[in-house]
Amino acid sequence: MPGLLDAGGVMNGGPGDDEVRDGHVNDVSGSLTGPLVQAREIHGGIRVHHGFEPLPPPFQLPPAGILVDREEALAALDSVRMDDQAAGSPRVAVLSGPAGIGKTAVALHWAHRERQAFPDGQLYADLRGHAAGEPVEPAEVLGRFIRAFGISPERIPADAAERAALYQSLVSERRIVVVLDDVLSAAQVGPLLPASAAGMAVVTSRWRLAGLLMRGGRGIRLERLSAEGALDLLRRTLGEDRAEREPDAVRELAELCSGFPLALCVAGARLAARPGWDLAEMADALRHERRRLNALSVEEDITIRATLTLSYRGLSPPEAARVYRLLGLFPGPTFDSRAAAATVGLPRARTRHLLGVLVDANLLDDVPGGHYRFHDLTLLHARETAEEVDVPAVREETVRRALDWFLHATFAASGAVLPYRRLSAPEPAYPPAEPLAFNGRDEALDWLENEFANVRAAARAAFELGAFQTAWRMVDAIWPLFLYRGHRAERLAVDRLGLEAARACSDVRAEAKMLNRTGLALRDLGRPEEAAEDFREALRIWRRLGDAQRVAGGLRRLGLVERDLGHLDRALTLFGEALERHRSLDESRKAALTLCDIGQTLIAEGRAAEAVAPLTEALHLLTAQADPHNEARALILLGRAEAADGGAAARLLTRGLRLMRDIGSATGELQALRALGDLALAEGRTDDARRYREEARQVAERTGTATTPPA
Repeated sequence: MPGLLDAGGVMNGGPGDDEVRDGHVNDVSGSLTGPLVQAREIHGGIRVHHGFEPLPPPFQLPPAGILVDREEALAALDSVRMDDQAAGSPRVAVLSGPAGIGKTAVALHWAHRERQAFPDGQLYADLRGHAAGEPVEPAEVLGRFIRAFGISPERIPADAAERAALYQSLVSERRIVVVLDDVLSAAQVGPLLPASAAGMAVVTSRWRLAGLLMRGGRGIRLERLSAEGALDLLRRTLGEDRAEREPDAVRELAELCSGFPLALCVAGARLAARPGWDLAEMADALRHERRRLNALSVEEDITIRATLTLSYRGLSPPEAARVYRLLGLFPGPTFDSRAAAATVGLPRARTRHLLGVLVDANLLDDVPGGHYRFHDLTLLHARETAEEVDVPAVREETVRRALDWFLHATFAASGAVLPYRRLSAPEPAYPPAEPLAFNGRDEALDWLENEFANVRAAARAAFELGAFQTAWRMVDAIWPLFLYRGHRAERLAVDRLGLEAARACSDVRAEAKMLNRTGLALRDLGRPEEAAEDFREALRIWRRLGDAQRVAGGLRRLGLVERDLGHLDRALTLFGEALERHRSLDESRKAALTLCDIGQTLIAEGRAAEAVAPLTEALHLLTAQADPHNEARALILLGRAEAADGGAAARLLTRGLRLMRDIGSATGELQALRALGDLALAEGRTDDARRYREEARQVAERTGTATTPPA
């Protein structure tokens, strides 16, 4: 990855090949005047829009739905909001109660109602504490919240504690509310609570979360709806006229649903879709279904399962029931209509209609961004129903269809972002009827960003299914997301899954590729010794396979680690060997990148004059490659190396600045401005130095680009 400028004026790192992401070592040395600007760079793609408008406050709340009979809970939330807390003490409300009791509806309804009280933002995260998969890690949510405030991905630290500190800096003194839904434990949400008394957190959980209450949180326990509240909810769903025609049946339905809002909404949705159906018939069916389930020991299980089963049986057209069952097997927390269509093997238009049927039946929730998700209890019911109805071969085919969809989509996104990567896409057993295509790199990156949780879950599902080739290839294809958008805290686990899958299918080439990936992830986390171990193991494999090009790349990676560790002479030796091999293979672009590494290392050693020759050659090669980003980087490095000739250096740096601006690289612009400022300062042009540094500061603020590098 194109690197960063340290305080001594050295650009650490370089763009690398498709898998090399360069340095993050920042040695501050020398005498500094004015603000220090340090920036890590990515392969372009950061758009610099002049006439910048600040991002609006984040308002992430999903729709709230109907709420009845919760005045007491809403008043309790009001009292928490109005509490006078000690400075730095967060206001936290913990909404607890059994599954299906309406905790999320209360939290969202109140937060929507109180939007004016929190003008600086409303954050939302589903922690999936009781969902079928793994609960969401707090570091992942911290990354999402930080990005919601417009912080560019490369600024987000990998370390969870550093993320938490940055998050608290962002929310300090802001009047925000944070809704943390379906929480498993106090530890899961501790770092997500805004420490400032200006903010507030609303936490929902099946548990009382005594750990939060001991720290000053206010517990609000939700009970079942009153008889009148249950009737009110049914009346709103069915319509007053219909409810008045059969008052006894409405009352019996309310009693059979036991005051659980989820059961009442599902039952009411089924009846609303059948205006000619007698309510007494629904009550009789629900009564019999409850009797069938009375062996269960927990009443809410009986109530909710009975209503879900009846709603499932009454789905029309019957094809909707099949879609409900099969989507319960989907390997991810959310899905859009494309993914759903590929999973169930239907045209997208037909699938969209059936998804609408499920939403209308309250068996599926639509969420912002054109996605859908199940309530955790509904998901469990859908999966159990699939196990009862569909034979194992059908269930496995369904999951494999979803996996093939994600493999196709990640390969398409990777190709749109990094077309020079050598990815060999396998022929899918279940090719999507409507293949995904992207209109440019930014759209593809946005897709990878939005679908990251799903792709990660799909890779894990592929591994557990024994589809090891699919698992490691999916991990391989998601690389551009890590290169451009960070996710540094989550990346190592994903790459290690890819390595485990490659080893499980005894694919040594894949193993070596994944070792390079885990090495890069470890290096990015500031663990160069561990990174070197993985790089060396990969290099041994490439040598055994006789892959000369990969051997050259492996030597270069080890050179980068040696530079990270401050072993500059060793780094130069490895870069030199890598350069010789790239030249012998006629790989001019990679030779140019290695020449940049050599020049950069020589500058770091204080041998700037010796860096001129390799950087001049690199610039020549990159210009012929039509690689404007790396050409600009070479110009800036060469400008650094030519500092003794002020006029030549200024011309080179100005060309680099212009080119970085042309391709929209904000971090590249910062590098050039910093270099120009250092040159002006060295020549005694203090006014020019201040101007360049002020421009750099404005770019950093305007684009959210790092003024200090991520750890």
